[in-house]
Order: sequence, then structure tokens, then C-alpha cells
Amino acid sequence: MIKSPQPFNNETINATYSILVRAAALATGAEPNSEREKNFAEKIEKARLLNPWFTTENISNAFRELAHMLRPEAFAKWKVDYKPVDNSKVIGLILAGNIPMVGFHDIFCALAAGHRVSVKPASQDAILLPALFEWFDEAFPGASMNVTWIDGRLNGIDAIIATGTTNTTRYFEYYFGNIPHIIRKNRNSVAILAGSETDDELKLLGADIFSYFGMGCRNVSKLYIHESFDINRFFEAIYHYHPIVNQNKYANNYDYYRALWMMNRENILDNGFMILRPSEAISSPVGTVFYERYKDEIALRNALISRMEEIQCIVSVHDVPFGKSQQPELWDYADGVDTMDFLTSL
Repeated sequence: MIKSPQPFNNETINATYSILVRAAALATGAEPNSEREKNFAEKIEKARLLNPWFTTENISNAFRELAHMLRPEAFAKWKVDYKPVDNSKVIGLILAGNIPMVGFHDIFCALAAGHRVSVKPASQDAILLPALFEWFDEAFPGASMNVTWIDGRLNGIDAIIATGTTNTTRYFEYYFGNIPHIIRKNRNSVAILAGSETDDELKLLGADIFSYFGMGCRNVSKLYIHESFDINRFFEAIYHYHPIVNQNKYANNYDYYRALWMMNRENILDNGFMILRPSEAISSPVGTVFYERYKDEIALRNALISRMEEIQCIVSVHDVPFGKSQQPELWDYADGVDTMDFLTSL
């Protein structure tokens, strides 16, 4: 039996929170106060240069949202539901790289459960997480993070949590189907507009759509709009996001689909930086959002039940609040699968 140190407790979580807040400041250009902070700021710059989608704003936002997730009162509320394991195992983690540090929650859960982890980060996000956990490790002497970063194939693992595309999950299921596993496929989020939303709520919806250029599974890529809703209210509320089209990669996507759909004479709505296209699909390309009109919300929600494997979260006046889709709590587990229950039952 291997007993693993517990790196996160009431004392260390306060320091973890402070590190994340400081990391957010460094990402936006704060002057480093130490050699450690200088080195970390250099890693942030390397990550930004490696992946053009990882802008200064997006990296800083990611750190702030992780700090929100790990604020001490949230950790205290979350940890009472779980008891760390007595027999530490090796958990393999294959991470996505669509937004900065999207795999943080899986690493945190595995360590909090008392396990050791072997992490294969995405090539697009191979710098920030190792640098962050190195900082944690130095800040908590005697409470090892027990994280091993893997470039190649994962071997010697007892269980795995893997996130990928619909195609890569077939590979994961083939190679890891014989050990305990959580395997996640593509998902996106939707919003329901009933017509009673305030202008401020519609403005906040813009954050759910445009944060991280819409590339996260918690970003809204599909709108369900009541037949009585004036769509001009939505366009007016989100107009302040128009500078997003100045980012080259986003602009290339927007221009491509605008040209393609105009040539196909599709009935699109275009505001100069985002395209609304009628479609039954949920996952829309970057620079676009799909939409459908509906008459009855109860009928709509009943229809969505059959599509929940495609949906990460629903944003509305009755579900995730507008503007909060990218601010999950510790207990908001991806795909609705309780990661901690899986990890503590191994």
C-alpha cells in the first residue's frame, strides 16, 4: 500500500489561491517580485507564442477563473463530500488544449483524492500547467504534488481520464478500455432566450459566447430563441465584443464561413464580427453561432434531454446564469460525471 501525501488542505489552498491570483497579474504584465515570478512570466510568454489562441487576456482569464474555483470557501464546501483514498494509485490524464489549462481540474481532483498522476498535456498547452504545478511544489515543501509529465505513451497506470475529439476517443476506448476510465468526447454549450432577459443579461451572454474565442466546451455555440424574441436586442447587447475580429485566427474563421455561406445563399445574419446561422446542430465553427427558434420551452427542454451527450451546460435565466458558463465551481464536473467519486472509489 502506498500512502500519498495530501498536497491540498485548508492551509495550502490559501497559498494556491494566492499563487493563481498572482499568476493572473503576471499574465497581464505585472512586474515580477522575485526570480520565481520572473521565470513564470517567461513561461507565460512562451505559451502565448506557442499558441496564438492563448492571448494575454485569455491566459489571465484562465488564471482568474481557476482562482475563483479554488477560493477557500469553495474548497471547504467541496471537500466535505470526499475522503482521500488510503491506497494511492497512478492516474493517467490525457488533457485537451482548446483553452489555457483546461486540464487543471482533473489534475487537482486526482491529487486531492490522494493519487499520483501521469499527465500527457496537449501539444497546444504544454507549458502553463507544468510551470504552475512546479510553483505549487516549491510553495508546499513536504507535500509533493506527485505529478509526472509525459511526452510519449502512458504506461504503468491504474486508471485514466482522457479528453479528446470524437475520433480520438475511439483510440482511447480501444487502448484503455480494460482499466477504470472516464473518456470524454466533444461537447458544447447552449443558451435559451425566452424573451424576458434584460439587456444586461444579454450583454453577459456575450462572455459565454466569445471568451476564449468560443473554443471551450462551456462556451455557448447554439442559441434557442423564442419566436417572439427580437434578435436585434441580442446583436445590440453584444456589440462591445466587436474587437474580437481583430485577432487574425478568429478573423480568418469568420471570413471563411461568411464567404462560404454567402456563396451557398444561406440565410445567415452577420453583424461584422459574428455570424448567426439557422441550424439544428449544436457545435458551431469559431466566429459563428447556430440558432433555432422555438415556441414552447417545455417542449424544447424535453427535446434537449435526448441530446445531453452533446451539451456541456445550458445557460438561461433558470440554469447557469448569463456570463457564468466559464466560471465552473469545483463540483461542476465535466460531462456531469463526478470525477471525485470515480477517483475515490478506485
